[in-house]
Amino acid sequence: MKIVGVTACPTGIAHTYMAQEAIEKEGKKRGYEVKVETQGSMGIENELEQEEIDEADIVIMAVAIGIEDEERFEEKENEGKVYTVDPGEVIQQPAKVLDEAEKL
Repeated sequence: MKIVGVTACPTGIAHTYMAQEAIEKEGKKRGYEVKVETQGSMGIENELEQEEIDEADIVIMAVAIGIEDEERFEEKENEGKVYTVDPGEVIQQPAKVLDEAEKL
């Protein structure tokens, strides 16, 4: 399974990167291909290419604020393949979040 994600929090520091790490760690534990873009205080890092988004089975949006270039995900949103969650929830319960996302 291929998972891509975006993490972003209001201050763009701790939770953005902690949520990225939680998604990547849980995904890799399950043997998934995972790439997570961060939109934090340093701007966009690990930016997702449109091809990566298009090939993904699931998109996890661990965001507490609006993100840049959100239109890149419209097709996945229309397919019902975008799971949106608060960054704090994915940090605390990454397995539960991935379980829920897999049901999409």
